Amino acid sequence: MPFKIMSLTEAAAERITEIIEDSDKPVAGLRVGIKNAGCAGVSYTMDYVSEPVAGDDHVNDRGVDVWVDPKATMYLLGTVMDFEQSKMSSGFTFRNPNQTGACGCGESVTLKPADLKAIAEARAGA
Repeated sequence: MPFKIMSLTEAAAERITEIIEDSDKPVAGLRVGIKNAGCAGVSYTMDYVSEPVAGDDHVNDRGVDVWVDPKATMYLLGTVMDFEQSKMSSGFTFRNPNQTGACGCGESVTLKPADLKAIAEARAGA
């Protein structure tokens, strides 16, 4: 089984599917990346795409197509994307093993590149 760059929870997959189905424009899936932002360093980006961007990494999880900006791949390896709802808010969240810190307001995070040696060792032992 190939290693997935990132995965989706059932809640995230359901919400993405709902948004795609409700779109007025054709949507092939979601594109995830990171950008420099906030006091901690970077924030996650999400855009709906009608066609994949050449060179993006592709993940299909729970029937949802996700493309990952190749500049973000090393920072997203092992990430689980979720959709959470509470009485006061709702939104997509990322459980990222490469996160080393976050700002107090939650708008940005500090990420380190994934440890490829550790990933290779884990895959060899599986």
